[in-house]
Amino acid sequence: MRVPIRHIAGHLVWSTQGSVWAVYRLHPGPDVEGRREETVQGTYVPAAVRDEQLARVTHLVRSLSGAPRLYGMCAQVDAGEVALRMIEGIEPAEQAAGAGRHPWVENVEATLDLLDGQEMHRRTLWLAVPLQAETAGFEVSASFGAAWAEVAPMLGMRPAPVSRREVSAYREQASRVEAALAGGVVFRPARAAEIVWMVQHALHRGLAEPLLAEAEASELYGGQIRDGVLRSPSYADLGQVRLQEGGIDPGLEDTGELKDAGRVARSGRRAWWRLKGSSPLGRRWLQVESDTGVGYQAQLALAECPPAVSQDAADLFAQLEMLDFPVDYTVDLTLVPAEKARAQVRRKKNELIDQADQYDARPTGMPASLTEAARDLGELDARLSRTSVEVEVQSVTVLTVWGATAAVCDARARALAALLGGADYRAVRPAGLQEALFAMGLPGVVRPGVVREFTQHQISEDWALGGAFTVSEVGDPSGMFLGIDLDCGTTRPVMINVADAPKVDASASMGIVGDLGAGKSVLQKLIAEAVWARGGCAICIDRTPVREWAAFARSAAAGRVQVVDAAQAEVSIDPLRMFDGPEGRHYALSYLTLQLGIGPMSTSGEVLHHAVEQAAAGDAPSMHRVLEVLEEMARSGAGKRQDAAATLAGLVGVVAGNSLAAMVFDPALPPVRLDASSACDMIVITTAGLRLPPKAAFDKPEVLHQQPLEALIGRAVLYLIAAIARQTAFEDPGRFTAVVLDELYWLTSSAEGTALVHEILHDGRKHGAGLLAGSHDAEELGPDRGLMAYRALARTADRERARRGLVFVGLDPQDSELLRLVTTGLSPVGQKGRQGEFLLTCPRQNTGRVKVCIPRIPRIATSITTTPGSRPSPAPPSVPVTGEAVPGRWEEHV
Repeated sequence: MRVPIRHIAGHLVWSTQGSVWAVYRLHPGPDVEGRREETVQGTYVPAAVRDEQLARVTHLVRSLSGAPRLYGMCAQVDAGEVALRMIEGIEPAEQAAGAGRHPWVENVEATLDLLDGQEMHRRTLWLAVPLQAETAGFEVSASFGAAWAEVAPMLGMRPAPVSRREVSAYREQASRVEAALAGGVVFRPARAAEIVWMVQHALHRGLAEPLLAEAEASELYGGQIRDGVLRSPSYADLGQVRLQEGGIDPGLEDTGELKDAGRVARSGRRAWWRLKGSSPLGRRWLQVESDTGVGYQAQLALAECPPAVSQDAADLFAQLEMLDFPVDYTVDLTLVPAEKARAQVRRKKNELIDQADQYDARPTGMPASLTEAARDLGELDARLSRTSVEVEVQSVTVLTVWGATAAVCDARARALAALLGGADYRAVRPAGLQEALFAMGLPGVVRPGVVREFTQHQISEDWALGGAFTVSEVGDPSGMFLGIDLDCGTTRPVMINVADAPKVDASASMGIVGDLGAGKSVLQKLIAEAVWARGGCAICIDRTPVREWAAFARSAAAGRVQVVDAAQAEVSIDPLRMFDGPEGRHYALSYLTLQLGIGPMSTSGEVLHHAVEQAAAGDAPSMHRVLEVLEEMARSGAGKRQDAAATLAGLVGVVAGNSLAAMVFDPALPPVRLDASSACDMIVITTAGLRLPPKAAFDKPEVLHQQPLEALIGRAVLYLIAAIARQTAFEDPGRFTAVVLDELYWLTSSAEGTALVHEILHDGRKHGAGLLAGSHDAEELGPDRGLMAYRALARTADRERARRGLVFVGLDPQDSELLRLVTTGLSPVGQKGRQGEFLLTCPRQNTGRVKVCIPRIPRIATSITTTPGSRPSPAPPSVPVTGEAVPGRWEEHV
């Protein structure tokens, strides 16, 4: 194959056909320093955002001129790339002797086991703009260089060099192109290695291709100016391939018994009817043979577009992502100014008038198609006259599918043509033009004249509706592997990284909304486990009677977990024993005033303050010592202070004698360890057995004072639990801490729980902390739920709750399709394999549909689900001990 590239200088390409192109990467992601991250769209976007994107793309198309070309290439993704993104930013921890490997290694290996062998890709967009020669000398130089490129390989000589002056002139032209592109989509100049990768990708479709991730970081293939001329490395190795249109696939053709079958299969030059093979008209594919193997490609040209299509269904290129195989597209654009396009429309109108006059003389009369054509031309003329900056887009679109065998390639081509046909688009696979259509997908190749018959005519806004310039993603660039993107037909991993959100000035808090059994707690557990395994800390408040979070933590983080059971009172949460100095006195006084229902500025409040201060000043401060101080004041005091002390001592004695308050007043219990960075990675506080007053009681003090003692104790203990969570979360800003609150309605029904949620949402980012909250209704997340950067919506059968959930994730609650998706389309009840489906929104404001995957790691899979009656499958005898590799690491969310 003839290599189309003669020289590469940065993002400028001198082709062997005498043209010079400037190549740009669209939606490039972070810059070299990683400081700028583009806001990418998800599959589901609000109408206002869609209109804004349409306006930007329309502006981009109108700002271009000449004949630019757009490439939409599916870059192959290796499982190792995902693994590298999973360990990005993790510092290796100091492992004690016998502690085994880093806990995150198991998760990475499980991801590799799942993704190994999967067909994965990511959509990349490239724009190539041809540059015009400003002087006749440059034009002559380009023509001479193109002619010399034909002769030089046969003479064993290098391509003709390019002068420094010519390079500078074309760079100046490219800068003007970049100025015109500003304000449209985000772009950057392509690197030389990326331009070469575009050629390598086109040649290795259906085979193991070079990875784009390597080209993005490579400095190879670029030319350099030496002695006043541009010198480039040889690109001849790119052409070491054989292209054969309609090549014979030995797996399809019966060539086993034929003489010289191997030679026939390679060249295909013998008469096909003598070989007892199929007709070349049936082999409408391109066989590409290289040193890595033989791949098969099929090129389809878009031959007809519907005259009118609704805006919701016009995103042709976005719908290609739903296919279960990747599709590349190349769009060659010719942009015609409005005045010139109107002149062409007037000429076509005159031709229609002549045809109408001719049909009047026939008995059959004028066909209806002429009336429709006249109406379309009239509408086109009116739209071109609306503004002088309007352009007509004359496009030639080529769609490419491929496979490791000709059968797979042919089946995919037929499936793509059928899909387009259902949307009133006609795609043809022309025999004899496969190689010409393939060449259009290479950078630097001028459009062959034979493909002009496939030109489509559209106004800039109509063409922009196709979505060729948009890329949809969901999740974060790196972090934990969460699951699979359901809006992509092939396997596309979804990753999130809540711990790194504060580092990019975003909230690390996440809200999860959904029905019972929709998978909220499973998602929370996966994220919490990833937080501690990646070096962070998780604090979980568990209110379930079965203590599911305690069981999960003991299994998933064995040896690094501390469980605080409020009902069993195995440890003490005495604030005077947990906190030193003024902090402990503050929490103790606030707890007692809340528990006893007294005002801090009353006589009783003053006596209580004195008792707390005296108890804290002793050698062994504790809440039990506060009771002793009150009893001493009641015996030795006088007047109102003595009466107040006696009353307070009696009330505190009543509370201290209750078993639910033992973890506050029992001095024999060991205190809770708050040094999470050295003692444990997960702290689980179970509140089973604690009762809270009803939410309505908080608005009426007289009703609140009449609540049972157990409810009042539960309210005060909850205040201390919130203090523990806050203190631990904000202790070390350098270490991320996730505060996990499942079934948030129970916590936010009290003022103390609401205050904890409020404080973490407002101040968590600056302290390196985030909130993981789950609820059945978006309103239960509280009035500050808009501060949550991560949002997930699971199945919600109730339509009103579903609408509130759609508002929470930033989508239109009146959209009937979205409402149907949330109520019946996410994790349908009773359908095995459909569990764990969510609508996920991340800080980059990209919303998509994902399926959460549970890793098949025994310490996680055996205790993560809460489905009644389900029992974890026993581990096979071959399961190794902790720290060794486990085969088959991932399973569906069940």
